[in-house]
Amino acid sequence: MYYNGLLLGLATFVIIGLFHPLVIKAEYYFGVKFWIVFLVVGILATAASLFIANTIWSALLGVFGFSCFWSIKEMFEQEKRVAEGRFPKNPSRK
Repeated sequence: MYYNGLLLGLATFVIIGLFHPLVIKAEYYFGVKFWIVFLVVGILATAASLFIANTIWSALLGVFGFSCFWSIKEMFEQEKRVAEGRFPKNPSRK
């Protein structure tokens, strides 16, 4: 049997699942200006995926990179959710 697809699917599920709380925490502590970090890391991970010969690792870097790109959108959506009162606002951040 070949487990590559199963492992890739599971790892993708975990990566996406970890980005949800990461976006919430990043917006809480740093605000939406943190989007640039997601952009840089996403570009680096996606570019690195082009140079990795192993299909699994290359695919995982691609998934990670594009999850970073998706998180940029989610940062701005999270800001709206905070403004609506659905998530707490950090009182110590200006």
